[in-house]
Amino acid sequence: QVQLMESGGGAVQAGGSLRLSCATTFSNGFNVDLIQCAAWFRQAPGKEREGVAAIYIRRSITYYADSVKGRFTIFQDNAKNTVYLQMNSLKFEDTAMYYCAAGQSGGVFVPGNYNYWGQGTQVTVSS
Repeated sequence: QVQLMESGGGAVQAGGSLRLSCATTFSNGFNVDLIQCAAWFRQAPGKEREGVAAIYIRRSITYYADSVKGRFTIFQDNAKNTVYLQMNSLKFEDTAMYYCAAGQSGGVFVPGNYNYWGQGTQVTVSS
């Protein structure tokens, strides 16, 4: 199977930056080609989980939610099996639990398209 482990969350003032990491571990015999896409989602209290950024791993094609375009960057380090989310110019409304997800292709911001999820890392932005 696939295990995802997020790190890098924390508390920051508005305008600050954070970099989230999602380290991926594959069990022996797992066909890594089944993982086509990785994404970051977030969920604030009382709100639905929303897609923030996604990347097609083989082609490095990226997608962003309108709310984070120009501020967030998703990128990968294939040698480390790690996907990152660089978050700049953070706003109070970016406060949420951030989750890493991985799966096959499909609607990149549709949670049901992802088979594997991390436990989440909290990002808190103070105004």
